[in-house]
Amino acid sequence: MTTRPAPPERDVLAARLRAAGCVYAEEEAALLLDAAGLLDAAGPSGGGAAELERLVVRREAGEPLEQLLGWADFDGIRLQLEPGVFVPRARTLLVAREAERLARSAAAPATVLDLCCGAGAIGALLQRELPGVELVAVDLDPAAIAAARRNLEPAGGVVRQGDLFDAVPIGFLGGFDVIAVNAPYVPTAEIAHLPPEAREHEHRVALDGGPDGLALHRRIVAGARRWLRPGGALVIECAERQAEHSAALFARAGFSSEVLADETLEATAVRARLR
Repeated sequence: MTTRPAPPERDVLAARLRAAGCVYAEEEAALLLDAAGLLDAAGPSGGGAAELERLVVRREAGEPLEQLLGWADFDGIRLQLEPGVFVPRARTLLVAREAERLARSAAAPATVLDLCCGAGAIGALLQRELPGVELVAVDLDPAAIAAARRNLEPAGGVVRQGDLFDAVPIGFLGGFDVIAVNAPYVPTAEIAHLPPEAREHEHRVALDGGPDGLALHRRIVAGARRWLRPGGALVIECAERQAEHSAALFARAGFSSEVLADETLEATAVRARLR
């Protein structure tokens, strides 16, 4: 069997994307062709060509590829998105994998809260790796909740909209083995310096962490104890420069806390266990 060469339009498209600053232009070209229904076509024509051009123009203008496709890949999981929803980053795998490890050490089935869940990346990984996990996911952003429901409810997840712990069903009070969190942690003044893909196309509520980036961390510290079982643990993403401060917040609240780091993922998190 011979391998058909890439169609010429893919090379042309990749060149356009590269000129617009897309680092993975060849891969993006293939994904956009597929989204327009032209990946295996002999050549662009009709409605497919018009759709492709519309997508490419939006990508050249800086719109996130994942928002154009309507989905994002997270550790091999295809997560459905909604316009404006925070696009899951690979670095959140540090929190997701640590939450999985902690959940495995709990009595099965583990009960986990995916707090500030966004599209549900952490919860979806847990559902894949721990069939039967009892999962609750919460976010303030209505668009994030719409996406999380599509991604988590088919496997039994409970998804609720609201402000942090206020949205968690009261029946889970004192019942979580693990709380996994990717709360906004960008300092307000630094949002203006984010890449346009985030600054212009993701809802601010998913980015803004207050003056020092830790406003949500402080609120989570104040409320987490009531929702964890004795010996339960929380793991929360943060920036490297914030990690020691965040860990100290949990320590002062009576948790044993430590900083986690993964150089490959360029990720930092804090793990806090209830004493």
